Amino acid sequence: MTKAAALLLAGGLALSACASDEEGSSGSGSNGGGEGDLKVGVAYDTGGRGDKSFNDSAIAGVEAAVEALGGDVKEDIQELSPNDDGSDRGELLTQLAENGFNPVIAVGFAYGDIIGDIAADYPETQFAIVDTSVEEMGVDNLTGLIFAEEEGSFLAGVAAASKSATGHIGFVGGQESPLIGKFEAGYKAGAEAVKPGIIVDVKYLSPAGDPSGFGDSEGGKVAAQGMYQAGADIVFHAAGGSGEGVFEAAVEAGQRAIGVDSDQYLSATSPEQQAVIMTSMLKRVDNAVESYITDFSEGDLQGGTDILSDLETGGIDLSTSGGFIDDIQSVIDDWRQQIVDGEVEVPTTP
Repeated sequence: MTKAAALLLAGGLALSACASDEEGSSGSGSNGGGEGDLKVGVAYDTGGRGDKSFNDSAIAGVEAAVEALGGDVKEDIQELSPNDDGSDRGELLTQLAENGFNPVIAVGFAYGDIIGDIAADYPETQFAIVDTSVEEMGVDNLTGLIFAEEEGSFLAGVAAASKSATGHIGFVGGQESPLIGKFEAGYKAGAEAVKPGIIVDVKYLSPAGDPSGFGDSEGGKVAAQGMYQAGADIVFHAAGGSGEGVFEAAVEAGQRAIGVDSDQYLSATSPEQQAVIMTSMLKRVDNAVESYITDFSEGDLQGGTDILSDLETGGIDLSTSGGFIDDIQSVIDDWRQQIVDGEVEVPTTP
């Protein structure tokens, strides 16, 4: 048994397992134990656990790491969710650090404006943030887990354009932001590379600074319905929990959709939804988080830096569940290789 695993097993002190998503930022936990104990704190993005996408991918990585290190996911993880407007995000990070959780993982760029200051206030705690670069923050106990979303979105655009019968596709973004703009930019570029002149409808569910678009299933459905009615036959979403509405619209319209972050064919709520999810742009937040926690446990972290996941590392990809894109896999693979080789530079802004 490794030293890290032994310490983890010895650190099974009584803690409340996780905060209820329904209770927002509620939840309690005693101190995480002495130096060397692994007690992972997770501050979710909007929607919390159960979004079948971004948040669920993150917690899957946390649980996989804890289990691999010999821990107990019910004892060694604390989960907190922000309130509806996200105004208590700083309180969540502070609560986790105060209660002795180490490392503390912030899921989503909405924590970017506050995590640097909070990490500086708790220099003995390691923090990580998904989707935000930290290299300019100058905080040694903070790591950025970032992704080349534009690369996977390019391949999603390649798939959509290759499969579209109408030459008209759509994109639904959760919130206007530079991050979601990367999904849009890559998707458009990939689609236009395959089918110049293709029509790409775009709709964002909430403006900059308002995270509600990631938890608005009805808004996602209405946006996708409008696109299908206008002639689009495939809609790609980068909208978190709102993607459920996009899938519902695809089922009703008899058209297709593309999921995001996780393999959403596997998490679809019905066979009817599975039948319309032709692929998903995989953003392996689970792998990035699991690797980060493993590095933490082994003392291999280099704080103050970013860790990039992209097509080359396998941290970005397209799912093949359902077999809907098997017939165009060679086309997708060709574009993938061009990106990895640097022959194609994917834009990051629309």
